[in-house]
Amino acid sequence: MENQVQNHTTPLKAIREKCIDCSGWSLKEVSLCCMPECSLYPYRFGKSPFRKKRDLSQEEREAIALRLHGGRAKKK
Repeated sequence: MENQVQNHTTPLKAIREKCIDCSGWSLKEVSLCCMPECSLYPYRFGKSPFRKKRDLSQEEREAIALRLHGGRAKKK
């Protein structure tokens, strides 16, 4: 599994993989990580803690759901 990080498409996925590797491949240990001084600590769940959450209106949610449904239909 040494070169598995090369297969990831995003930096956040690579960071998540590193955290899993560091914790002995235990997902539970990633959540119990006791190394807050690690520079990857805030990213260990594969998401940026600094990204702002979007507040969507009902119309925006419906438009997104429609696009998602259309994209999934095209895949089939």
